[in-house]
Amino acid sequence: MGDLAKIFKAYDIRGVVPGELDEAAAEAVGAAFTEVLGATAVVVAHDMRPSSVPLSAAFARGVTGRGADVVDAGLGSTDLLYYASGSLGLPGAMFTASHNPARYNGMKLCRAGAVPVGADTGLIEVRDRAAEILASAAGPAAGGAGAQGKVARRDLLAGYAAHLRGLVDLSDSRPLKVVVDAGNGMGGHTVPAVLDGLPVELTPLYFELDGTFPNHEANPLEPDNLRDLQKAVLDKGADLGLAFDGDADRCWVIDERGESVSPSAVTALVAVRELARHPGATVIHNLITSKAVPEIIAEHGGVPVRTRVGHSYIKAEMARTGAVFGGEHSAHYYFRDFWYADSGMLAALHVLAALGEQRRPLSELLGRYSRYAASGEINSTVSDQAAAMARVRAAFAGREGASVDELDGLTVSGPDWWFNLRPSNTEPLLRLNTEAADDQLMAVVRDEVLAVVRSAS
Repeated sequence: MGDLAKIFKAYDIRGVVPGELDEAAAEAVGAAFTEVLGATAVVVAHDMRPSSVPLSAAFARGVTGRGADVVDAGLGSTDLLYYASGSLGLPGAMFTASHNPARYNGMKLCRAGAVPVGADTGLIEVRDRAAEILASAAGPAAGGAGAQGKVARRDLLAGYAAHLRGLVDLSDSRPLKVVVDAGNGMGGHTVPAVLDGLPVELTPLYFELDGTFPNHEANPLEPDNLRDLQKAVLDKGADLGLAFDGDADRCWVIDERGESVSPSAVTALVAVRELARHPGATVIHNLITSKAVPEIIAEHGGVPVRTRVGHSYIKAEMARTGAVFGGEHSAHYYFRDFWYADSGMLAALHVLAALGEQRRPLSELLGRYSRYAASGEINSTVSDQAAAMARVRAAFAGREGASVDELDGLTVSGPDWWFNLRPSNTEPLLRLNTEAADDQLMAVVRDEVLAVVRSAS
């Protein structure tokens, strides 16, 4: 068993199986999670990776060894686990490594009501207690005073699907042709259940559950992983395409031309729909979403609130403000009606409803939400992140009309452009996002920042 400190991340647990994460560690985490939360029952779900069943079973042994019961939801997406935690009022554990390669696995933990457990909200305590349990002579079984907990299998897929369909009305939608690429991930399990009975002609791509990912990585943020979907949308004359990551909590949209739709445009579209139902509500967006997002929120009577990148920040700010919706540049979408948790499938239903209730193609419908030219995220390998950031700050901070903030990395804004430069927490990288009034200006700003970043790397 490897070092627990290596696999416990800011938001979840993730590592190579079995070298970094094995059944003994999973059992210890189950016991520690139960102790730290004082849980009497925990709901557990897992993805399609070959290691997920034994790891989730080991975690369940750790829970029951501490006298708590386990509701075993079996195969599920991460948002199905959030549904389970929210609807049952139980803390939960999802076994998945999301879009990571097949040799990885991990856990996403939450309190009852799908409240996230991260480094600032209990994950460190779970890590430290799990390390103590592993170091003890008897291992995870030690300390399990009282009766052994029980494991009860419960199929929650139908309830999850019905809950999502109840949140978005497609009764007036015209019939739509939709291609969905599940990437051999959990979308192949959940998407058919959710779309069943809706006015959708579904063309499935890679719906076979296979944690070795034989066709392509289940990561829609990488353009190469969208090629098959884009081709299928054009070949089928489909109205749109949807791509899900491995645990199906993220959804990427392709329009009828086979072109990628910016998650910022999807955020704006869903925000407008939610504000129509909840006038004057707050909507969260992270600082890398397009400037069009807060503009459109305000134009529709909403209150835009800007946050750092990362689901723990989004969820905390949504809970603090009572926000109705939140969106990120990474295609994570969060809903107050879904326990402030993220659901790519729920965002997809909103896109389908918006498209189906009118006659225009998706590209035209979303045109009003795409106002600026964006670079997308560009990574640069650097030997000294702090020094490179300082060079960029010095180069841009004093310019006339420029403003600087450091909410998350370095954001510099001019009259008709802005960029954000953030360090990676796990790699020697700086991540640049640039946006401007047009492609030419965006390219000028982008190239100038990159030249400074890479000047001494």
